[in-house]
Amino acid sequence: MVWQQLTQILPQILIGAAKPEWHWGIREALTILSALVLFFVELLVLTVVLYLAGLIVVGKKRALISDAFIIALLGTALSTLFVIFLPNWIAILLIIIVWLILIKRLYETGWLGAIAVGILAIVIYLAVLILVAIAFGTLAIIIKWLTSILV
Repeated sequence: MVWQQLTQILPQILIGAAKPEWHWGIREALTILSALVLFFVELLVLTVVLYLAGLIVVGKKRALISDAFIIALLGTALSTLFVIFLPNWIAILLIIIVWLILIKRLYETGWLGAIAVGILAIVIYLAVLILVAIAFGTLAIIIKWLTSILV
């Protein structure tokens, strides 16, 4: 049913995008689509990274994949809102606090455990990033970009 509606609407969108007076075109649709795909890929990667970090720090009984998903979803959504509506330094401080609170509550651990999960998640994420960069041959580009930011 939904697929039928989508196949009826899609040609209208494409025809409308070709009209110069119609302001919402294909470029905007692709931007929204790519943002949604990026969000879900980020959500998947964060869920796996947080789950692995939770398994190592708090154990199998307290680190559930559903908890990791909730942490990733709420953390990403709230972080995005903070970055949009607050000044940079306040947003960064609130983002760190919110992620630690989410980890602490959902993994049922103390503050040190939450900090350990957070640090280990960052280390695992960077390791995965480096492995993927090596696999795609983009490690040199990433290193050049990082050095340009730090200088």
